Amino acid sequence: MKDVFIKRFEYYKNLGDKSFTQLSEDQLFWRFNEESNSIAIIIKHIAGNMLSRWSDFLTTDGEKSWRNRDEEFINSFSTKDEVLEYWESGWKCLFDALNQINDENLHSIIYIRNEPHSVLDAVLRQIAHYPYHIGQIIYIAKMMKDNDWKTLSIAKNKSEDFNSEMKTKFSVDHIVSYSSPVIPEQPGSQG
Repeated sequence: MKDVFIKRFEYYKNLGDKSFTQLSEDQLFWRFNEESNSIAIIIKHIAGNMLSRWSDFLTTDGEKSWRNRDEEFINSFSTKDEVLEYWESGWKCLFDALNQINDENLHSIIYIRNEPHSVLDAVLRQIAHYPYHIGQIIYIAKMMKDNDWKTLSIAKNKSEDFNSEMKTKFSVDHIVSYSSPVIPEQPGSQG
């Protein structure tokens, strides 16, 4: 099960990483208005959440006493490198925690703000939370880059080409080596 979690989180991290490579330092800090969050602030929130939720997650509440969530929405970074270092520290904490998950603790009860969750539920909660914010990052980045944006998914008017590639990639002959761990292999599947 942890392999499925890791694969999904890696996918969303990769979307963020590919967005950041397209942005300048100034673009990471740009805000539409005073009430809006810059990409840097969204990153600060995601990583802050990860560090709190996943540090000692099996034995301590996911809302750590040292976390100041409100501060996550105030920029404290000066450079793109600082922002990306913090991003990486959050993901490292998450992946280290996911590697601790096993069949014995998957249904164990852990706490987030004193609310009980199974480990499975806590992971699913974050699978919803982090992509939500990564989608915000991508939306802001895409607006800033406009025609210079390099798509992270299926390019406009290329759905048919993409579908054809996927049918070839996931043909019956290749299903075992390339299939997603989310979808169990079906006997006699046609790819």
